[in-house]
Amino acid sequence: MNRSKMLTEGALFTAIYIVLFLVAMLAPLIGVLAMLLLPIPFIVFASRYDWKPSLLVLVATLILSALFTTVFSAPITVLMGLGGIMIGSAMYRNLSAYETWARGTVGFVIGLVLLFLISQLVLDVNIVEQINAMIDQSMEQSQKLMEQFGLTDQAAEQLALVEQQMDMLKNLIPVGIAVISIILALVSQWLSYKVINRLENKDYKFPPFRNLTLPVSLVWIYFFALIFSFFELDPNGTLFLAVSNVLMLAGLLMVIQGFSLIFFFAHQKNKSRVLPILSVILAVFVPFLLYLVRILGIIDIGFRLRDRISEEKK
Repeated sequence: MNRSKMLTEGALFTAIYIVLFLVAMLAPLIGVLAMLLLPIPFIVFASRYDWKPSLLVLVATLILSALFTTVFSAPITVLMGLGGIMIGSAMYRNLSAYETWARGTVGFVIGLVLLFLISQLVLDVNIVEQINAMIDQSMEQSQKLMEQFGLTDQAAEQLALVEQQMDMLKNLIPVGIAVISIILALVSQWLSYKVINRLENKDYKFPPFRNLTLPVSLVWIYFFALIFSFFELDPNGTLFLAVSNVLMLAGLLMVIQGFSLIFFFAHQKNKSRVLPILSVILAVFVPFLLYLVRILGIIDIGFRLRDRISEEKK
C-alpha cells in the first residue's frame, strides 16, 4: 500500500513539475514565480520518502520533461531536482532549519556545476565563455560611446580600471555559484515550509535570524585565506583563484553573522526591530559599513560575543 502510494505521489509531483516548467517557459508574467516553485515538488516528495525514491522521480521527470517540453530543460531540471531533494531529505531526517539550508545549498551548488557541464558537453553551450563575451561586448560599446562624446583620454583610464574589475568578477564565478545556491536554497526552503505546513498541518519555520551562529572553523578558514592573499600569487594561477573565492565567500558569511549579532543585540536590549533593519539597509548603501559588520561577525564567532551580552543581561 505504501509503495503504491509512493508511486502515485511520484507521478503526481512529476506532473506538477512539468506543468510549473511549462508555465515558467510560456507565461513571462508569472514565469519567475513558477521558476521559484520548481524545487517544491521534489522537496515535498523527498520530505516524505527520503532521497532514494526521489532520485527515481528526478530521472522520470528528466525523461518526461524532455518529451513534453524540450531537451534544453534537462540542466534546469537537474538543478532544481538536486537542490529540492537535498532540502527534502534533510527535512525527512528532522534536521534543523539552518542545517537543512546548508544541505540545500550544497545540492544547488552541485546542480549548478552539473548545469555548466551539461550545457557545455551535451548542448555545446559554454556559459563561462558566454559571460566573458557579454562583458567584452559591453566594454567595447562603452569605449565607443565615450569616444563619440570626445572622452578618448578619460576613456582609456576609466576602461582600464573597469576592465580590471571585470577580470576580477570573472575569477569570482565560483563564489557567484555559491551565493546563487545560498539564495535558491533559502527561497526554496521557505516556500516549501509554507506549502507543507498548509498540506500536512505542520509547523516548519526558520528560527529567528538573531540565533544564527556559524561554526568557529569559518574564522580559521577566513584567517588562512587572508594570509595567503598577502602573498604575491600569479593572478592567472589556480591558487590565486581559490584564495580569492574562499576569502570572498567566507567574508560574506562573516557579514551575515555580523548582522545576526546586531539583531541579537537589539533583541537582548529590547530595542525596536526597526534599528537592525535600518542597519542592514544603511550597510547596503554605504559599503564601508560592511567591513565593520564583518569585523563584528568575526568577533562574535571567535570570542562568543553574544554569550557575554547574554551574561550582562542577567
